[in-house]
Amino acid sequence: MTATLTTVLLIEDDSTDAELIQAALAGPEHGPFQVEWVRCLAAALDRLEREPIDVVLLDLILPDGEGIEAFERVLRAAPEALILVLSTADDEETALGAVRRGAHDYLDKGHADAYWLPRALRYVTDRKATERVLRAAEETLFEEKERTRVMLDSIGDAVLASDLSGKVTYLNPMAEQMTGWSQQDALGRSLTEVFHIIDGKTRDIAANPARRAIDEDQTVGLAMNCVLIRRNGEEIMIEDSAAPIHNRNGRVTGAVIVFHDGSQSRTMTEKMSYMAHHDVLTGLPNRVLLTERLSRAIDLAQRHRKQLALLFLDLDHFKVINDSLGHAIGDRLLQSVAERLTACVRTSDTVCRQGGDEFVILLAEIEQPQDAARVAEKVHAALGVMHAIDEHELPTALSIGISVYPNDGDNVDDLMRSADTAMFHAKTSGRNSYQFFTAEMNRRAIDRQIIESRLRRALTQGEFVLHYQPQIDLTTGKMTGAEALIRWQDPEHGFTHPEQFIPIAEACGLIVPIGQWVLREACQQVRTWLDAGLNAVPVAVNVSALEFAHPDFSIGLARLLKEIGLAPDYLELEITENVLMQDTAVPTLENLRDMGIWLAIDDFGMGYSSLSYLKRFSIDTLKIDRSFVRDIVTDIDDATIVSAVIGMGKNLHRRVIAEGVETPEQLVFLRSRCCSKAQGFLFSHPLSVKDFAHLLADDNDALSRQWSSDPRPAPLFITPPRL
Repeated sequence: MTATLTTVLLIEDDSTDAELIQAALAGPEHGPFQVEWVRCLAAALDRLEREPIDVVLLDLILPDGEGIEAFERVLRAAPEALILVLSTADDEETALGAVRRGAHDYLDKGHADAYWLPRALRYVTDRKATERVLRAAEETLFEEKERTRVMLDSIGDAVLASDLSGKVTYLNPMAEQMTGWSQQDALGRSLTEVFHIIDGKTRDIAANPARRAIDEDQTVGLAMNCVLIRRNGEEIMIEDSAAPIHNRNGRVTGAVIVFHDGSQSRTMTEKMSYMAHHDVLTGLPNRVLLTERLSRAIDLAQRHRKQLALLFLDLDHFKVINDSLGHAIGDRLLQSVAERLTACVRTSDTVCRQGGDEFVILLAEIEQPQDAARVAEKVHAALGVMHAIDEHELPTALSIGISVYPNDGDNVDDLMRSADTAMFHAKTSGRNSYQFFTAEMNRRAIDRQIIESRLRRALTQGEFVLHYQPQIDLTTGKMTGAEALIRWQDPEHGFTHPEQFIPIAEACGLIVPIGQWVLREACQQVRTWLDAGLNAVPVAVNVSALEFAHPDFSIGLARLLKEIGLAPDYLELEITENVLMQDTAVPTLENLRDMGIWLAIDDFGMGYSSLSYLKRFSIDTLKIDRSFVRDIVTDIDDATIVSAVIGMGKNLHRRVIAEGVETPEQLVFLRSRCCSKAQGFLFSHPLSVKDFAHLLADDNDALSRQWSSDPRPAPLFITPPRL
């Protein structure tokens, strides 16, 4: 192995001494040494500036410098070099002075022979190398310790260490702050004195985690509910862990405890748990907590052979209030309802907000079903009183469905489903009432689920068709429009009337894709009639509240008309009065009007609108519901209502269409009141696409002449389809 080359700068003005030293270092035994010789201090300093030298052999008596001053100049020029002073017996004191100022050693020129000089030089250079290694190791160790100290001082957790005997050996600033002990006072004290912990529930002294970590030689967690007693007696809830400390041989020499204030995280955990089980708006238990309590109540009722009841409540017409007065008022109304419901039950019962305007009451233990009925009546009475919200006096009514354990179900899902089914029947039976679950309701619910499944199939299999019912101008007798009416051609049950499936479609959300299909189909059919050269008329399409509420409804409709190539004035949208009360109604209606689409209020007078809506919105047509038209000849109230609507429409320059006109007497009445238009079986049943196309192809001139001479015209289409 080749030895490392050591460069030596010899600074000596005596040629004899210089030659002896060079000769001594030229031998192969202790080399290799590369020696450069200069005679004066100036030459030496010049050489040291060019590149570094490993060893400098310096004679302290030179022509241009001597003694300590010469040494210090060389030291400044070569601070990293190993400097050995060459001396004689006469100047040994000066040589020792140089060593005290930083020289590594001194050599007596009298012993600078080939045996001693190389050995001495190698010894000194080896010692220098060892010192460098040690110094580097010390520097690394210092940096590591400093890094650890800064880290421990900076972290947010408290750190406390002890030795095997349980004496405190270290505290970081956070540990000092939390325990109340300074490191100076704590060092050497018993860990149990400085780190005094107890069980927060039992108040017993907690096990020493450091001792456990040492004994088990593994990381251990602090006990639950661990409380630290500070030096001043204050208490802090803490959490975290302890771990053993090992030496280089793997033996345990102590332990370190890392901990932090757990009060905030515990509070947050409790808050998160509460939020996970309670409704944010009302503070009532949510469906998760209700499910847990209902499950426990069923177990107890089964064990004690008792009954329990579940009341499923739904606010009637809450959406009208929410949409007309805003969500802030609606939220406060829900909070008021929650307070009244809670006041109606025992502390052992549970009132839950299921979501939206739905609530559930769990009567944990009842003697007989009539107990649940009494609670339902109490609830109706409590909510029958107006709610004072700001300047509003708001009424509330409830539809309540009741299921009883074990008759209506022996598990959570069955009882919930039975109560929900009973509530649905209470709502469809006139609202503001309660209904107990019956087996017949279950059968109807199953039928409803079957219809829903069939509706989904109908959408994908193309089982829907549109029929078109003419709308007649009562002045000219001409057909000026038509209403598109959906029919379901079920392969198993034949034609199904909308009244049998539209409510179910609305309840399950299918009304939106069905409505989209109707719009596309109606627009496409008008385009087909136009392309065939027929005198197509505008077609009216009913739009559900769910469809209309979609923020992109008008954008999607504009895209559809452009795609099909249909002028907007061939389309009229029929919306109900409650649609006008939605927050999104104004921009959507404005967009539709800007597009040139006709707008009509369907079943006018059946909803909750006010005359202000007719002034606020640009509505073209008012449609009088058939329930008013049916008895206008025999019922003075219906006659008055219809006359008022016609007069209102005329004065507001709105068209009025009477629906459900079936007799000549009804027609005479409507014409006498100057009603604009009408539709009904008197003129034509809804027609298939083929039959309506024939009607469009007919010439209306003859009909117009007949209309002017005979106020009781024959039906336009005498062979209505069977439904």
